[in-house]
Amino acid sequence: MSEVITTMDADWSTGYLLAHLDLLRARVRAVVAERRQADTNPDDPYRGLYVDATEADELIARGAGSRVPPPDPDLTRLEGELEARASALAGAGTDLRLPALAGRFGLDPLDVELLLAAIAPDLDPAFEKLYGYLNNDVTRRRVSVGLALEMCGASLADGRARSRLAAGSPLVDGLLVNVEDGDRPMLSRALRVPDRVVAHLLGDDRPDRLLSPLLVAPAPWPGEPGPALAGALDAGVDLLYVQEAPGTAGLSYLASAFAATGRPVMVVDLALLTTGDDLDVLAQVAAREARLGGRALVGIHVDALSDRGPASVRRWAELPGLVALTGSRAWDPRWSRRPPLLLDAPALSDGARLASWAGALGEFPPPDDLRRSVGAFRLTPEQVEIAARAAAQRAATRNATAGAEDLQAGARAQNAAGLEHLARRIAPRATWGDLVLPRVVEAQLRALAGRVRQRSRVLDDWRLASAASRGRGVTVLFAGDSGTGKTMSAEVVARSLGLDLYVIDLSTVVDKYIGETEKNLDRIFAEADRVNGVLLFDEADAIFGKRSEVKDARDRYANVEVAYLLQRMEQFEGVAILTTNLRANVDEAFLRRIDVLVEFSVPDPEARARLWAKQLRPQVPVTGDIDLAFLANSFEFSGGNIRNVVLAAAFEAAEADEAVSMAHLVRATAAEYRKLGRLTVEAEFGRYFAELRS
Repeated sequence: MSEVITTMDADWSTGYLLAHLDLLRARVRAVVAERRQADTNPDDPYRGLYVDATEADELIARGAGSRVPPPDPDLTRLEGELEARASALAGAGTDLRLPALAGRFGLDPLDVELLLAAIAPDLDPAFEKLYGYLNNDVTRRRVSVGLALEMCGASLADGRARSRLAAGSPLVDGLLVNVEDGDRPMLSRALRVPDRVVAHLLGDDRPDRLLSPLLVAPAPWPGEPGPALAGALDAGVDLLYVQEAPGTAGLSYLASAFAATGRPVMVVDLALLTTGDDLDVLAQVAAREARLGGRALVGIHVDALSDRGPASVRRWAELPGLVALTGSRAWDPRWSRRPPLLLDAPALSDGARLASWAGALGEFPPPDDLRRSVGAFRLTPEQVEIAARAAAQRAATRNATAGAEDLQAGARAQNAAGLEHLARRIAPRATWGDLVLPRVVEAQLRALAGRVRQRSRVLDDWRLASAASRGRGVTVLFAGDSGTGKTMSAEVVARSLGLDLYVIDLSTVVDKYIGETEKNLDRIFAEADRVNGVLLFDEADAIFGKRSEVKDARDRYANVEVAYLLQRMEQFEGVAILTTNLRANVDEAFLRRIDVLVEFSVPDPEARARLWAKQLRPQVPVTGDIDLAFLANSFEFSGGNIRNVVLAAAFEAAEADEAVSMAHLVRATAAEYRKLGRLTVEAEFGRYFAELRS
């Protein structure tokens, strides 16, 4: 025993544990000797399988209680030497896991001795046989409650000692010791230490296998740690709730504040729980794992639990130790009986967000280039790290370093999939070169893209965010006749920002039943807040139309819909583009809330000539008789009409295995006229009018 103490510093934590095991072995030796003296027939081959009359008389004479053996002076002295040596090592910074575990779980000396008695067979198989002998049953090779109490010098009739192995005790509630065989009397129930606790005491830091799929790592916080939060932690706050908005940095902020006060964290993603998971077991295992490592337990995405009811959140919020939860919903008092410290997740400044990207990329590109590439994305630091890895993998397929398109693709991959069930996602392909618009309109569109890219810089770094409750989103109205380029412009803006375009299908939104339209739109906006994309409401006056005089119940509820939409748009954090053919039909209150208004006009002859030339692209085989000047000057078409004409002419030419000629274009123009309800008169078609008769 003394040799173990002397050499303990060679194998610090495990040596301390084994030294205690030697002390336990001495106690077992004493109990074995006592049992041997009381054994009337030690050579009986059927010993333990029956009770004869002599043994029954001895059991009756022994009484209900148990004799508390006197303390062994030698063991007491050795134990004192062991603890003195351990204190010296701990003072020098040595990690001794058994005393650290005792401190984190609030174990008293008796708890530690009981834990050692239970763990002994997992460290030395000789204890299995010894416990089988002492249990008078070779099949029961774990220590029983009664035997553990006896070896620790406690009376079997001592209620306090027995309570250390009952529900509510640190050993049992902390999942350090399992009391098995619940159908047996308490004193004969077996004690078992879970494998994870044994592994931890032996230096294994791998998390419990039940918990591993739920664990995530926080990304570095790119800003300064919050002194107020660190002060609250030092003051003894044991429950925190951080409400997050899209793109904020609740997790990394918490982790940095905990680290600043010397508290590492263990993060559990509650959104990864499945309906088949046992929440009680997982919560207790998570609490044990966090306390084993001396870490704070952080549960993110608590909204996933709140959908199952307040009791599901309470299981986690009321766990022992320091607990922090994050979610997008406001705190519900039913989630915990102890009050939490309520915080709002801080938004990343423009500089901090760029620093987060630069850190994830492993290098610092010029800030302006990085801002132009990913400035429109609202990502958490954790999402930035994943996006950077995805970008690097995408670039590796070309044996290149990640560029702007790779970064944008990686960022888009972090979008939640919920919005795709409510809207049609479009990967934008059109570029600025595909637009044929007046210079003023194109300048407005470029300014719009810049506004989205720079909003974090302007609103946060330059402190120009509104003091009102209005959201940080960008709301845009494209007004103009059909075919003037509104939808294509939305696609170009989205592509220039690297964002996907989500087209809202109004047929899935508007509902004849009262209140359903608002519910549908609320679902769309809620999901849109979770993605980095551009929402496109085509023909938006159908749902953002003017409120009318109330003449009946239908008018009243229609006005309520518009009022609700106005409020919901103010709270939206993303980018929404609405298009209308009739600006006059849009409610004036909504127009006041528009950030950018772009008016599209019917193209003039010069613009129409450019549109005809763009549609008749080089890949299209054409004859030499195409008269673009005549087409542009004679027919007042929008860009959409011109595209329809060229497409129809191309199909006619392809079917005849011919190149596209002026005759094909004229006949297709006449067909477009009929669609628009116009008359085909010779004055407009001029010398090509004869082609309509062929």
